Amino acid sequence: MEDFLIKALGLVLSLSILVITHEFGHFFFAKLFGTRVEKFYLFFDPWFSLFKFKHGETEYGIGWVPLGGYVKISGMIDESMDTEQLSKPAEPWEFRSKPAWQRLLIMLGGVLVNAITAPIIFWFTLFVWGESYMPLSEAKFGLQFHPVMHEIGFVDGDRILSVDGEAADTYKDVANPILLNDSCLVEVVRADSTIKIQTPNEFFRRVLDADAQQLFAIRMPTVVDSVIAGTGAAEGGLMRGDSIVAVGTTATPMFDQFSAALAALADSTAQIVVARSGSLDTLSVSIDAQGKAGFFPCSPSRWMTAKRIDYGIGEALPAGIAKGYNIMTNYLRQLPLIFTKEGASKVGGFGTIGNMFPASWSWEQFWFNTAFLAIILAVMNILPIPALDGGHVLFVLFEMVSGRKPSDKFLEWAQMIGMILIFGLVIFANGNDIVRWLFGN
Repeated sequence: MEDFLIKALGLVLSLSILVITHEFGHFFFAKLFGTRVEKFYLFFDPWFSLFKFKHGETEYGIGWVPLGGYVKISGMIDESMDTEQLSKPAEPWEFRSKPAWQRLLIMLGGVLVNAITAPIIFWFTLFVWGESYMPLSEAKFGLQFHPVMHEIGFVDGDRILSVDGEAADTYKDVANPILLNDSCLVEVVRADSTIKIQTPNEFFRRVLDADAQQLFAIRMPTVVDSVIAGTGAAEGGLMRGDSIVAVGTTATPMFDQFSAALAALADSTAQIVVARSGSLDTLSVSIDAQGKAGFFPCSPSRWMTAKRIDYGIGEALPAGIAKGYNIMTNYLRQLPLIFTKEGASKVGGFGTIGNMFPASWSWEQFWFNTAFLAIILAVMNILPIPALDGGHVLFVLFEMVSGRKPSDKFLEWAQMIGMILIFGLVIFANGNDIVRWLFGN
C-alpha cells in the first residue's frame, strides 16, 4: 500500500506541475493581448470546486476531478461548451475579437511552455545530479538478451560494439535504432570472433508482441547480496557473498542461467551449489511459485565501473537542451507505433504512467519523469485533433491561409467530436491498464 501511495503522490504532483505550467502558457498570452480569462483551474470542477478565490477578473481554483485543468477564456469555444456568450456581439476583450496571429499564440502558449519546461528541468537535474550509466564496454561478462533477441541471432554473453557503424556505449544507443529504424546492422563480439547481425524489417512488431520491456541487460555472476527473511533462501542457509555455481547438476555461473534453472523448479525444492570461503557446499532451498529463492543478487556495479559526467551550471544548459531534443525526437519517431495493432495494445493510462515513478521517493527520478511527461504533453496537445490545442491551432491556421474563419457552429461540433475522441482514447488506454492488471499481460 505504501508503494502505491508513493507512486500516486509522484504522479499527481508531477501532473499538477505540468497542468499548471501548461495552462499558464495560455493564460500568459491571453493576458498579454488583453483577453479576459474567466477561470484558471487545476483539475476540473463540475458542480463544485474544492477551493477557489477571485483576483481581478479571474477565478482561480482547484476542482475535484483530477484529470488535468483548464483556463476559461472569454469568447472561446472550449471544453466547457459554454456557447451562450457567442449569441451576443463580440466584445473587444474576447478571444474571438483578437487577430488570428494573437489567437494562434494564445493556443500555442501551453505547448510552448511544456516544450520549454522539459529542457529547463533537464538543465537543473544535470547540474544537481549529473549523469551516470554503466557503459556497455565495461560489460566483461557480456549481455543477457530477451528471447525475442535470441530469435534473430543474439546469444547470451555477446558484447555489442556498434549499431550501423556508430559506437554503442549505452542501452539507448542500441535499443533506439533497433526499435525505430527499418533495419540495422549490429556488430557484436562473441568469444574471440566479431559477428554482424542484421535486424529484420519492422522488428518492433515482434518486440511489442513479445511484451519485451527490456531488450537486454548486463550479464553478471550469481552472487548473493542480501537474503530476504522468511524465504526459502533464508531457511536453506544462503548467505551474503555466496557465489552460486550450479542448480543440481546444471552449471549456473551467470544470473540469467540461474534464473532459468529456478523457473523450471517453481514451487519445489532446489539443490543449490554455492562457493563459500574457498569450498563448495550444497543447500536445499525451497523455491516459490514464481520461481524465486528469496534473495537479491549483487548489482553490476560490483564488476563494472559506472561512467559519471558532472556539469557546471553553464555546461548543463546545452546538455539539458540536447537531452530534451533527443527525447522529443525519439518520442515523435515512436508515436506512429501506437497506430499499429501491436502498439495499440501497449497504450496505457494513469496506471502505466504511475508505474514510471519509483516505489521509494527519488527527487532525481521524479524530475526526470516530469520532464519526460512535459514532452509527451506538448506532443499530444499539438496533434490536430479538435478539442486539443492542435485542433484550435489548425483552424486558426486555416483562417490565416484562406482568409475565411470557420463558423461558430462548425467549431461547436468540432469541439464536441474532439471531446468524444479524447474520452474514447482515455477509456481505451485505462481499459488496457485494467486488462493488464486483471490478466497479468
